[in-house]
Amino acid sequence: MELFIQQIINGISIGSIYALIALGYTMVYGIIKLINFAHGDILMIGAYAGLYCVLLFNLSLIPSIIIAMILCAALGVVTERVAYRPLRNAPRIAVLITAIGVSFLLEYVMVYFFKANSRTYPTDFFSFGSATIGGITIPIDKMVVAGITIALMILVQIIIKKTKLGKSIRAVSSDQDAAQLMGISVDKAISFTFIIGSALAGVAGVMYGAMFTINPLMGIQPGIKAFVAAVFGGIGSIPGAILGGLLLGIIETLVSAYFSSSIKDAVAFAILIIILVVRPSGLLGKNVKEKV
Repeated sequence: MELFIQQIINGISIGSIYALIALGYTMVYGIIKLINFAHGDILMIGAYAGLYCVLLFNLSLIPSIIIAMILCAALGVVTERVAYRPLRNAPRIAVLITAIGVSFLLEYVMVYFFKANSRTYPTDFFSFGSATIGGITIPIDKMVVAGITIALMILVQIIIKKTKLGKSIRAVSSDQDAAQLMGISVDKAISFTFIIGSALAGVAGVMYGAMFTINPLMGIQPGIKAFVAAVFGGIGSIPGAILGGLLLGIIETLVSAYFSSSIKDAVAFAILIIILVVRPSGLLGKNVKEKV
């Protein structure tokens, strides 16, 4: 039982990071029906931003996260303005190919400037010791990850549900033409969606980089896992992205602990296939009829 609880804690930690990234995927898809495959690479940029905040300015966790959020939010806006907005009325396959192209561009620009070598954060940057409760050792850093994620998710929900700009995003997501007729700026709503999603990816990048190693191609795996989580929970649903990320993280850690870490990805994708066969819209997604 102690091992099981320990693995659940580990799963919540990595699942929280997947959930943060998945929020970016699901928000962008919800408003412009785009799978932004460059999203994982924005996480990578955030990881590098956090690393150099530590190495050059000796900043702690929270200031590094804030700077990474700002940088990634700016990158998200530029990416949307330069690469996606001109193709907004183009066939979806053209936008999808562009997203893949942006992903490769970010990766190999970083390879050119920072080389392909793996780097690590200083050991004391993300080390908070551990606490023992009932014989179970709980690393404090994993609780910090979960705590930051919960706080950010609550903040995103407040922004989306309570603010004027959040209501604009929901209106554009529901019907762009009707929203525009009501005087809502579609461009502004879409840009703000990219700001939120990219800022969350920046936070995830700092925490993921601090827990593992970083390199210019590091965004591929967590990016794909987060996309799986978003589809698993219901692409376009914010609660679905959160649920999908947490479940995927827990499933991975349990499979690694009780079976083998070499098959955790296979099990995760197998479960995704089963869910989509049984419920194509995902766990919390809604079936939407498209007009022909």
